Amino acid sequence: MEQIACKQGVQAKGSHRQLAAALQVFAGGACYGAMATTYKLAYASGFTSSQVVASQAWFGCLFFALAFGIHCARGGQWERIGIKRGLKLMGLGALTCLTSILYCYAMSVLPAPVALTLLFQFTWMGLIWQTIMTRRAPKALEVVSALVILCGTVFASGVYKTGLAGYDPIALLCALGAAVSCSLFVTLSGRVKVECSNEQRGMIVCAGSIAMPLTVCPDYIISGVLAQGILPFAVIAGFFGLLCPVLLFGLGTPYLPAGLSTVMAAAELPAGLLIAMIVLGEPLGVIEWLGVAVILFGVCLAQVPGLLQGRMVAVEQ
Repeated sequence: MEQIACKQGVQAKGSHRQLAAALQVFAGGACYGAMATTYKLAYASGFTSSQVVASQAWFGCLFFALAFGIHCARGGQWERIGIKRGLKLMGLGALTCLTSILYCYAMSVLPAPVALTLLFQFTWMGLIWQTIMTRRAPKALEVVSALVILCGTVFASGVYKTGLAGYDPIALLCALGAAVSCSLFVTLSGRVKVECSNEQRGMIVCAGSIAMPLTVCPDYIISGVLAQGILPFAVIAGFFGLLCPVLLFGLGTPYLPAGLSTVMAAAELPAGLLIAMIVLGEPLGVIEWLGVAVILFGVCLAQVPGLLQGRMVAVEQ
């Protein structure tokens, strides 16, 4: 009896941890929602996509350095994790920065709904990466959740009005490329496990993210762009586009299947639409609100197995 009770306690704890992890990934995805509005405001102020990307990388790195400094002040220290794991973390940084480079360019050329819709293809791409890496087909409910989210995206973004025809093909490919790199980042975040603080992990990830902006905007530091007014956009992009997602995905994705992680990150679009409505005054019609509701339903649908498992354990106890 004691062994059964112990096993049930472990299952309940695991179920609760998975729910907490799902909420962390959901919050990480919501943080990305601030980026579309930030990019559009920065472009309207005369800044280029490469300057915005460089701002995001440099200020994300600065925020993590400050966070790690606070961690050390509280008694923490730098842990040795090995060259191989360090390179893997830097690879994650390169992926998230590649996503920003491609998405920034697409957003500067395409209407926001079109760029958002193409980026949101990462929800089903994560299921493909999961299948390749685990050699197991995704669960039926995960596939259904991804399809429901994609259906909601078409209506929430408003792309059902405009379609995809007639737009710059390079920009369309960049938006799809951003979806691929984003799905890889979310998927691999859960597979790169290191024994160190989240602050140290984030600093190493940011070290990888710095390399790519140096190629697209090598003179960022000396160009005087900070004095020209990009600072507010840089702070927002670094905080919501790098610091928060890297921390939250690092906390949550190790406890979730890769496909479920990308589904939970779908909070980006509803959050982005709400921020655009509040900051930019862009109205949302009834169909767009319906699309948001469908996306949130798809996200909740993906959590049904975990919630049922936790309830069954609670009943048995």
